[in-house]
Amino acid sequence: MNYRETDPEFAERFEHFAFEEVVQEEGQQLEETTRHMAIIATLLGCQGIDEFKTELPRALDEGLTPVMVKEVVYQAVDYLGIGRVRPFLDAVNEILTERGVKLPLEGQATTTMEDRLEKGAQAQVDIFGEGMREAWKNGHINRWLADNCFGDYYTRTGLNLAQREMITFCFLAAQGGCEPQLIAHAGGNMNLGNDKEFLTKVVSQCLPYIGYPRSLNAITCINKAAEAREKA
Repeated sequence: MNYRETDPEFAERFEHFAFEEVVQEEGQQLEETTRHMAIIATLLGCQGIDEFKTELPRALDEGLTPVMVKEVVYQAVDYLGIGRVRPFLDAVNEILTERGVKLPLEGQATTTMEDRLEKGAQAQVDIFGEGMREAWKNGHINRWLADNCFGDYYTRTGLNLAQREMITFCFLAAQGGCEPQLIAHAGGNMNLGNDKEFLTKVVSQCLPYIGYPRSLNAITCINKAAEAREKA
């Protein structure tokens, strides 16, 4: 659908806001690869599959590699569930194939079924601190968090830990209703160098895709995480 023909007034204002005003806002700009990574993670979080199909070619053209895109989608399963992620994985495979990318891509796993728990727990420590080392013992879901969420995905190559925490922040902010986890992961981002100013830029660049309420909630969570760090 060509909205410039069917909805010209809307297209004029939306395109100006999303692709010019937001992108060029002084003090809120992000490097292009980072911006597009945040946007595709946000579109996963808000279930914007049609916009995702429009955005992904732009992201690839601006420097996101197929591996980076796949890693964003894979990690989304832990925060959104396969029920919500499968259409996005199908879309990625379709678009990459159309662009001549041979699938499957090179493997990025660094853990085995034997050491995924140990290495996942270490990733939690690296992000959130030493207090997480024994957290996996607090019930089976905590164990799954360590071996599956962190051991199976955060330990993969293709994205570094700071990038992985940023996309997790985007998944949580975009789906809404996850404010306790969003505050915790805002803190995890800050531990890895993604400071308050950086996270505010991420929210700003993703606002056209999730709207004002969830964006304002995300800013509140960033502020709460920053305040907690100051008091610690």
